[in-house]
Amino acid sequence: MENRRGGHRTVGTMCHSMDSRPPAPPDPRPVAENAPVTLRSTDGSRLAAHVALPAGPPRGRMIVLPDVRGLHPYYRDLAVRFAEAGFATAAIDWFGRTTDDDERGADFVFQPHIAQVDPRDVAADVSVAMTHLAERGASGPAFTVGFCFGGSQSWRLSAGPVDLAGVIGFYGRPVLVRDVVPEMRRPSLLLIAGDDAVTPAREFERFTAELAAAEVPYEAHTYPGAPHSFFDRAYAQWGEACADAWRRILDFTDRHGATPPPA
Repeated sequence: MENRRGGHRTVGTMCHSMDSRPPAPPDPRPVAENAPVTLRSTDGSRLAAHVALPAGPPRGRMIVLPDVRGLHPYYRDLAVRFAEAGFATAAIDWFGRTTDDDERGADFVFQPHIAQVDPRDVAADVSVAMTHLAERGASGPAFTVGFCFGGSQSWRLSAGPVDLAGVIGFYGRPVLVRDVVPEMRRPSLLLIAGDDAVTPAREFERFTAELAAAEVPYEAHTYPGAPHSFFDRAYAQWGEACADAWRRILDFTDRHGATPPPA
């Protein structure tokens, strides 16, 4: 359910399980660093993150926005995958303002915490993560990629104050973005599960029509039959969809300022 500032009051489903792991990018490159860090947001709040840096010059910066459970193992691993794709990457947590516990086990009760996530704080935390990567030597164009709740928050940043080259979201919820559609101006990529149990296809059809009417620079691709959370190497039947999603992400970021690694 939506609150007045684009957050959740309650969420009944989770995105990726504790056993989920993201698929590898095409032509993965060596990773120089891969470690958890603790940052401070602009209001002094603790910001847990997982940083992964490529061994060579980065093609850009990527901030990973997780699902409703926050920074659990799937997203720590995803930071490494984006570093393998050439991005200086930080996956960030949602919950430093409401809990001191950075563990996201299967028994983590996320509902009371996700209800308090404010999109204004998300924008601040993304900016802090971008600055941290710049301080580590990665000052190129920055992008966000989010999943489920994080996909919604990533799309919202198309309208926000953060200096992003583009925003990417997997199976986000249009209801959490609709209020900022008139202000969305940054390039946006929507990767949609065709059989999403959380958001029906007609809702995405309505959403893309609203984006087009508002002249938002967006691209959308639907994977017919794919379930919510299909971007998972455990789903062998969706391997080609995962590979295609990677290709679309890399093409989108390259067209919007990233520097592809040498062949």
